[in-house]
Amino acid sequence: MQQPLKPSKDKKEILREIKRFHKPISPFTTRASWKIFKIMAEFISGFEFLASLKKEVTFWGSARTIENSVYYQQARELAYKLGRAGFTIITGGGPGIMEAANRGATEAGANSVGLNIQLPSEQRINKYVKRGIGFYYFFVRKVMLSMSSRAYIYFPGGFGTLDEFLEIITLIQTKKSPPLPVVLIGRDYWEPLMKFINDTVYKKFGNIEKKDMNIFYLAKDINDAYHYILKNSKPRKFFTTKD
Repeated sequence: MQQPLKPSKDKKEILREIKRFHKPISPFTTRASWKIFKIMAEFISGFEFLASLKKEVTFWGSARTIENSVYYQQARELAYKLGRAGFTIITGGGPGIMEAANRGATEAGANSVGLNIQLPSEQRINKYVKRGIGFYYFFVRKVMLSMSSRAYIYFPGGFGTLDEFLEIITLIQTKKSPPLPVVLIGRDYWEPLMKFINDTVYKKFGNIEKKDMNIFYLAKDINDAYHYILKNSKPRKFFTTKD
C-alpha cells in the first residue's frame, strides 16, 4: 500500500512562517491611524473659526503675569486701544498677559477671542474671552495662532512665548509668511535677547543676515507699538475674502 506523502515542513514550522509574514495590526498602529481624523477635524474647525474674524492682532506673554504687574496693565491698555481702532484681539485664552489683552478688548467693546489649550498647569479660559475654541493638540493650535493675525505682539513670557516669537520670525525670514508687524514690548526683558541675536547669532557666527534684524520691532512704549501696528499691518493673504 502506497504511503501518503509527508509534508516537507511540519505544522509548527508552517505556523511560524505564517506568523512571520502575516503580523496582525497592533493596537498602537490602529490608534495612531484613527488619530489622523481627530487632527484633521481640529484643523477644519480651527480654520473655519478663524475665517469668521476680521482685523486680528494676537497677544503673547506669560500666563503667570499677575494683575498688578506693569506688563499686565500695558497689555490691557494696548488691547483696549487696538480694540477701539476696530481690531479683533486674539490670545491663547488663558490667564496673565492673555487675560489682560482679552480684558482690554472687552472693555473696548471689541471682539475678544481665545484659542485655548489644555495644559498640566496655569491654563484656563479667562472670563474676558467672548469667543473661544479649544484644542487638544498643541501643534494644531500653534498653526492656528500662526495663521490668525495681521500683527503679533509679544510681552515678557516663558518658553512658550519665546517659541512662538522664534517661529513667527522664522516663517517671515523663510517667506512662508508675508512680512507683518512683530512687536516686542518690555525693553528690560527683550534687550538681552536682541543683544545675543545681534552679537552672537549675526556678528560672531553669521547665521542670519543683517536684514533679518528688521523682521521684529522693539517698541519704545505702548503708544509707539500702537502707531507702529496701525501703520504697518495689512490683511493676511490667507484670508483675503474677509478683509
